[in-house]
Amino acid sequence: MAMNGLSKMAAAAATALLLVLTIVPAAVAVTYTVGDAQQWASNVDYTVWVAGKTFRVGDILEFKYGPSHSVDVVDKAGYDGCDASSSTENHSGGDTKIDLKTVGIKYFICPTPGHCANGMKLAVTVVAASAGPPATPTPPSSTPGTPTTPDSPPAGGSPTTPTPDAGSTSPPPPKSSGASKGVMSYVVVGVSMVLGYGLWM
Repeated sequence: MAMNGLSKMAAAAATALLLVLTIVPAAVAVTYTVGDAQQWASNVDYTVWVAGKTFRVGDILEFKYGPSHSVDVVDKAGYDGCDASSSTENHSGGDTKIDLKTVGIKYFICPTPGHCANGMKLAVTVVAASAGPPATPTPPSSTPGTPTTPDSPPAGGSPTTPTPDAGSTSPPPPKSSGASKGVMSYVVVGVSMVLGYGLWM
């Protein structure tokens, strides 16, 4: 009887773990419908749509549009000049999903004559998929002669103890993203399910 209960617990744990592993990728990657309810259309200000959003590697842009439109991936010059002649990708069909695979600014336009000039152009900045902002080198201290690490003494002197908050220019630590909090929530829920099921049995 104890063996039967143990195998049921193992089955429940495996099921809960599988559930967590299936949900976690969905919590990390986000699919954005370009323009939301207005979709990919003329006379929409996509700079307003982009404002406040963080696009990460792994996210997806979904363009939904009518038969007179399409989506071309262009460079900055093509975006600025509404010129699709050097586009790297051309999409049509009314529903196009584009994976954001690399960091940097990505540019999209509708190549139909006049449409880009009427607002059908989109530029999104893609950042790394990690929880924090992309890694940037730490700038050196603005005070000459300040040691770069607490252990290194200045030339010809004794080690000094750094004074906290004395003109420090270090940026505050990055805030954790909503995606990482979402992942942690799903993991906690999954573990709770496993433990709860085991106690119930």
